[in-house]
Amino acid sequence: MEDLERKQHWEKIYQTKDLQNVSWFQPKPTTSLNFLERFNISKTAKIIDIGGGDSYLVDNLLDLGYQNITVLDISEAALEKAKQRLGKRASSVKWIVADAANFIPTEKYDFWHDRAAFHFLTQDTEINNYIDIIYKSINSSGVLVIGTFSEQGPSKCSGIDVKQYSEVSMSERLKSFFEKIKCLTVDHITPFKTIQNFIFCIFKKIEAAK
Repeated sequence: MEDLERKQHWEKIYQTKDLQNVSWFQPKPTTSLNFLERFNISKTAKIIDIGGGDSYLVDNLLDLGYQNITVLDISEAALEKAKQRLGKRASSVKWIVADAANFIPTEKYDFWHDRAAFHFLTQDTEINNYIDIIYKSINSSGVLVIGTFSEQGPSKCSGIDVKQYSEVSMSERLKSFFEKIKCLTVDHITPFKTIQNFIFCIFKKIEAAK
């Protein structure tokens, strides 16, 4: 899917559907929050949520006292919904409208979080470019968390093909840049009571890469 076509697709989704009526809705992102606790991520750490849209991770981060949060999404409509929900608290967050595959960061991050954005990148060129962006934009002690559909998960989402991963294929894809710390599978229950199996992998940057 071309960049413009992908943007138009997601703008339409967020302009026509409520958050509670999309399959990825998650009232509390427990898995992601557990990673923050496990790695004792400082409240002043620079955190970026890739493909965050109008998800509730940002709400929970603010509730926990995190002070340096960036949310990126290809859909401006998604980010506007999140801002409206947060009200005055939205001013405490940096909002970026961009495609993750060609995003050009202006700062480095300590915690890079991607739940269900990476698997929409299906072409090797955009996957490799995205991984290169992460490598250049994450601090040496930073943590990378990627959650995608597993090989037992859906092959499509919102009518778009996705790339499924296993622990082996995810680790293989990132091994030149990042060392795998741990992978786990998680069943996400959609608002429609269906189950989507995810794999979450946690990585640390390899300083010798490149």
